[in-house]
Amino acid sequence: MQHGAIISLISLAALAGLAGCDTSASGDEVSRFAPQYDSVETRLLDGDLVNFHVTMRGARGIEDVDRYAACAAAQYTLIRGYGFARHVRTNVAEEGGVWRGDAVYTISAALPRGLKTIDAEVVAADCAEQGIPMV
Repeated sequence: MQHGAIISLISLAALAGLAGCDTSASGDEVSRFAPQYDSVETRLLDGDLVNFHVTMRGARGIEDVDRYAACAAAQYTLIRGYGFARHVRTNVAEEGGVWRGDAVYTISAALPRGLKTIDAEVVAADCAEQGIPMV
């Protein structure tokens, strides 16, 4: 066997060994995610503009807090008899393991203009399936 062929076989063997490696989050990491959804406060700011303050512990990052606020917004939208919401902004802060989100959404009966819109029924159903509490 030629030297180049031996190196190729060694390279293939190494790649085959790596093929079984999972570079995504381990099962332990996923099972350790145990968020505590502490509270949701809702404030109607003006007509269709609503502010949500959420507090949680155990978030993996900003996305978890943002998702909690979106779940609250979806349920609130349905309670008010509307079908859609549009995300305006979310501010997130973490201190001592406590995550706080301050989100603002507009709610409406028709699909609003903009890129960050949510279908309240779809989002609320997904939140219920994921075990994320709502208003």
